[in-house]
Amino acid sequence: MATYIYETIPPTPGQKPERFEVVQGMAEAPLTRHPASGQPVRRVITGGFGFIAAGSKAESGPAAASCAPGCACHRGSYVPAS
Repeated sequence: MATYIYETIPPTPGQKPERFEVVQGMAEAPLTRHPASGQPVRRVITGGFGFIAAGSKAESGPAAASCAPGCACHRGSYVPAS
């Protein structure tokens, strides 16, 4: 289950929308109406968050062609086929 942020669509310009969260399955259709008031809503797209660990094992250096053996995105995890 994922938590989605929605906001109401104000009937008049300049009116502040109400934001709220809803836990839904990823296969469920987005809401079109506020569950309590019935007012039209839209899903708000927000930036996610990533996990960045201190002391990463990745080495810096010049990048090779994208997704080639030894490329920067696979450095340290590429194992050649034998």
